[in-house]
Amino acid sequence: VVSRIPPGKVMTYGQISDVLNNVCSARYVGYAMRAAPGGRGLPCHRVVNKAGEMAGGAKFGGAANQRRMLEDEGVTFTPRGSIDMDACLFNPWE
Repeated sequence: VVSRIPPGKVMTYGQISDVLNNVCSARYVGYAMRAAPGGRGLPCHRVVNKAGEMAGGAKFGGAANQRRMLEDEGVTFTPRGSIDMDACLFNPWE
């Protein structure tokens, strides 16, 4: 599912859980994203929470680096600093 998120778009942990027919919770999707090895072409940085906030902790080199990665791909942010979910949320069902 994550490998199909195009540049400039994001998905939420809950969306991915829904696509997987809820075989795991959004929380487990988050665990999987944190555990995924970097550098393997899996765009885990495109998976965010439903509020459009960056991952906590040091994943992706910190929140500022994750934001830069997303901005470089064309993801836009609101003045409050969260992702513009109306513009950037990927709908895999379309």
